[in-house]
Amino acid sequence: MNRGNAGGGRSDGSGGRGGVNLPALRGHNEALLLDLLRGAGPDGLGRAELAGRTGLTPQAVSKITARLAAEGLVAEAGRDASTGGKPRTRLRLVPHARHAVGVHLDRDALRAVRVDLAGGVVAQWSGPLDFGAGPRAAVGEVVRAVARVSSTAQAPPLLGVGVAAPGPLDWRGGVLGRVTGFPEWEGFPLREVLVGRLGVAVVVDKDTNAGVAAAGSGGPGGAGVPGGGSSVYVHVGTGIGAGLRLDGVVHRGARSGAGEFGHQVLMLDGPRCRCGGRGCLEVLCLEAVGRGDLAGAARVLGEGAANLVALLDVDRVLLGGRVVAGAPEVFVRGVREVLESRCLSAAPPVVEAARVGVAEGAAELVLGAVFGRG
Repeated sequence: MNRGNAGGGRSDGSGGRGGVNLPALRGHNEALLLDLLRGAGPDGLGRAELAGRTGLTPQAVSKITARLAAEGLVAEAGRDASTGGKPRTRLRLVPHARHAVGVHLDRDALRAVRVDLAGGVVAQWSGPLDFGAGPRAAVGEVVRAVARVSSTAQAPPLLGVGVAAPGPLDWRGGVLGRVTGFPEWEGFPLREVLVGRLGVAVVVDKDTNAGVAAAGSGGPGGAGVPGGGSSVYVHVGTGIGAGLRLDGVVHRGARSGAGEFGHQVLMLDGPRCRCGGRGCLEVLCLEAVGRGDLAGAARVLGEGAANLVALLDVDRVLLGGRVVAGAPEVFVRGVREVLESRCLSAAPPVVEAARVGVAEGAAELVLGAVFGRG
């Protein structure tokens, strides 16, 4: 998208994500307005409302929205009833103007989705995957999955492809780390290889970071935490991990290692975990799942979540992954009960099942650049 001068502005001290009226930051202001329009849905917002919420002047808002309309990203949503003067025109985001693809590269399955700017899924595909077959084989499967959800003559421009993979990994370079049980993946430059194969922008991040990115978005799966807020997304699938959103921003850590939730030790000298340690939350929880004790698995998960809540004081705990999806009520109730019993504050955090999957979150990692989200 082209970025023009945002024009002059003001600051009203209202807090939140304010506009910045400098030519060097014009892209910031466009993203800010697009994010507000995304959150407003089909009813849209008036230019005066956009100015009031951002601190930009009405003139700046008019210039930016005219530019966005010329790019097909913004359109009229209707007019407000007249109160004596000229009826005000509301503006809305045009969801179908651009698309992004998200891929969840799991240890035994692959899922790909194509989403519009509002985060709505317009195409999807899923199938089995042998992660142990090695990086080159998996790359071929990803390329084919992206083609399956993108091959339509009427598809709008593709902003890029987001890939969520098991950690640890370096999200800046898109290089896989020492994935437990799969040493052949260590050091594989997944993003670089996919850029070469797909010919579009590619973002690679941990599956848990994709999960929390979706939960904090302005799309249909967004958790709607006031003011951005802080939340933790706990993923229970072939492994267990967590994604962290602190003060509205995905927290990855200095070495991309944040969120190794599953390998906190809950039982000294407990059963051996595949990471080499003993008594990790992951082995305790998945062993309970394996013997059909989902309530017990939920309690183990709750103990680990309580440790995180005590440490980070988050507003919300979101639960996702295939194991949770199979019995969401059991896991939400079990985790909530543990948090309520261990919470030191008057109000424990909200606990709920995630509303969208990791593949949608991977697409959100691409859309985040459009809407100014990390």
